[in-house]
Amino acid sequence: MDTSLPTRPCWAEINAQSFEDNYRYLKSLAAGEAELLAVVKSDAYGHSLALCAPAAVRAGALWLGVTSVEEGTAARGLCPEARILVMSGCFPGQGGELVKHRLTAVVWEPWHLDELESAAQKAGVGPLPVHLEIDTGMSRQGVGLNASGMDELGPLLARLGAGGPLRLEGVLTHLFAADEADGRVTETQLARLDAALEQIAGAGLAGSATGAEWLSVGASAALLNGDATRIAALARHWGMKAMLRPGLALYGIAPPFEPDEPAAVAAARTLLKPVLSWKTHVVSVRTVPPGTVVGYNGTFVATEPMRLALLAVGYADGLDRRLGNRFSLLVRGERAPLVGRISMDQAVVDVTEIDGVEPGDEVVILGSQGRDTISALEHAEATGTIPWEVFTGIGARVRRISAGS
Repeated sequence: MDTSLPTRPCWAEINAQSFEDNYRYLKSLAAGEAELLAVVKSDAYGHSLALCAPAAVRAGALWLGVTSVEEGTAARGLCPEARILVMSGCFPGQGGELVKHRLTAVVWEPWHLDELESAAQKAGVGPLPVHLEIDTGMSRQGVGLNASGMDELGPLLARLGAGGPLRLEGVLTHLFAADEADGRVTETQLARLDAALEQIAGAGLAGSATGAEWLSVGASAALLNGDATRIAALARHWGMKAMLRPGLALYGIAPPFEPDEPAAVAAARTLLKPVLSWKTHVVSVRTVPPGTVVGYNGTFVATEPMRLALLAVGYADGLDRRLGNRFSLLVRGERAPLVGRISMDQAVVDVTEIDGVEPGDEVVILGSQGRDTISALEHAEATGTIPWEVFTGIGARVRRISAGS
């Protein structure tokens, strides 16, 4: 006998087929010039690693990108044969787990090499492949390139030569302004990367039998903006293969571009398929007279008779508190304004102009219903943030289920 209790009606439906379609579409944009690493960090941008990592592999991804050894271990359990890149590197004491689960670390600090050399030697494996990150201007992570030369790079390269416990398999950088349409920052970054590659090649570690195989540059914005061609050309010049690392676009959203959106990005925006739909139910409906206060601190007061629907979603689920009194959700295919402040576990919408709303009706927070759609970009614009934060802000208690289940 099934003794499980019904679950709270607040969930996200994940369409794995749309994820696969997006990967294949993005791969077509690379036109055979670059491999694509599927970024599935942060629980696949809040979409569920368990659903999206296998979808990426089914679509043809050879590489998955995660942010930590813990995420990499989870991804390994889902995708036994995939290459998994730990893009934020490992922390002290994690080398053994990284080796055990056949993960590949991004490195840029001498202590990263200490940690991984020790782990490889203890496990009796090697040479262990690593990917070296070059900081070409973001000042976040990576080997810094300063005005006095690349003196930080040389000592690391000396430890990654043939015969050691570690092997330089890839070189990467992050294009931090690829969504700026004029491209000047990206040009500067690629020039800095080229200079670093010259030093890497001079050490015999680029493209040779003992050198780096992969040059990994750029995320969704770079791919959609057509940068794959010049990244591939740079890789070929140094005898390497190009790889880009799309994230947001895999989940159906093209990154916003400033100040103007290139035509290629606008076209992609219409072809990418949203992967996540976020839904809840109407819990109860009441009619209130004029003068009724709604929600904490009375930020909304009814000016006429109104019908209000209570929803099983709140800011603890990720519904941004700033959306109260300034955003609408979909009920019976129509926009229902959020009224009053959003509570931790509940929200209220005005359904006065929507006929027949009753408890149990499905409400779409993000996604499509009828002829209308609410996108993550629309959520982001309403709160002054970005789609990445909207997705990853959907709470862990919001169940992720496969679309159609």
